[in-house]
Amino acid sequence: MPEGSFWKNRRVLVTGHTGFKGSWLSLWLNALGARVSGYALPPPTEPSLFQQAAVGIAVQTIYGDIRDFEGLNAAIARCDPEIIFHMAAQSVVTRGYEDPIETYGSNVMGTVHLLEALRRSKRSCVVVNITSDKCYENREWIWGYRENDPLGGADPYSSSKACSELVTDAFRESFFPAHSYESHGIAVATARAGNVIGGGDWTHNQLIPDLMRAFLAGRTCVIRNPHAIRPWQFVLDPLRGYLLLGRQLVDNGPRFASSWNFGPPQTDGKPVSWIADRVACLWGHNVSWRHGESKYSKEAGSLMLDSSKARTYLGWHPTLSLCAALDWTTDWYRAYQQGRDLIRTTRSQLERYEALTANNTASGSVSATSVDVSTALDTCV
Repeated sequence: MPEGSFWKNRRVLVTGHTGFKGSWLSLWLNALGARVSGYALPPPTEPSLFQQAAVGIAVQTIYGDIRDFEGLNAAIARCDPEIIFHMAAQSVVTRGYEDPIETYGSNVMGTVHLLEALRRSKRSCVVVNITSDKCYENREWIWGYRENDPLGGADPYSSSKACSELVTDAFRESFFPAHSYESHGIAVATARAGNVIGGGDWTHNQLIPDLMRAFLAGRTCVIRNPHAIRPWQFVLDPLRGYLLLGRQLVDNGPRFASSWNFGPPQTDGKPVSWIADRVACLWGHNVSWRHGESKYSKEAGSLMLDSSKARTYLGWHPTLSLCAALDWTTDWYRAYQQGRDLIRTTRSQLERYEALTANNTASGSVSATSVDVSTALDTCV
């Protein structure tokens, strides 16, 4: 588990904290005792988890655009963070087709702005830049991609995430090299996760939110790519990986400043249609979905991640199975449907997740402290 004693009073900045993943991460950091600040545009959806779980009460919010260098620079100076989780991004594949300028501006230049602000500030800080599993050059392999596989992207969103990875590596090599870490004090890593699911996601053109909106409205959901296989995982699983990585960056500096995959077991890679059928069954009331043709032809058919590196060197592993993740996710939206307290529902799931992870660790899961990383990471990408 991400130890609370480490995070107590730690100054943390989350960019994109008003989004789905950013809201969950901000709540978790707050629960761990961190002093959390957020820099983001207002919530991107209505409704939003940011509002429903009262994230603004737990976080000092600075509203701003990641594409605004001066605004971001001022926010970093104001928050004086020790750790930054960079999550501000345009996060939808189809939106990338509709507005490539916004997508590249947010996902590429947003990364440039953040790292350049740190370079100019000359303050010690570690950064976890959250990109995407879609940063890989997709060859439709049946096995998972590793961190040293080629980057690429046949659509604007995927390409922009690969570019963000390349930008990070260029800044790391040019301005934050490992050999001079003692002088600059900046360690930057990237985190690549799969398709996260969980309560409170209202993003348009995403599977679970689209299903929930349709089922809540009593209509059939239209799905554009039912045969696509994705690495589905509960939202708190990759977030725990980010927290573990952030701590190692603080404790060990550049030794962990590289790219990291956080994906589910290969058995949890399922077609979109399988997920839709399972959620429909859990929801009940004779809800249904149908296939609708997509005007975008470049979406990946199969995409999986190999997370051996994170398991070995961070002691990270998923806590929830895919079936459990779908159960928890459906339960959250059921609470929304029934008008229950979503602040309590969200924090209750977080507490349950922490307890399960603690039990798994106590029963013999790999611990990061049991792994000798003194030389092995020298050969990792």
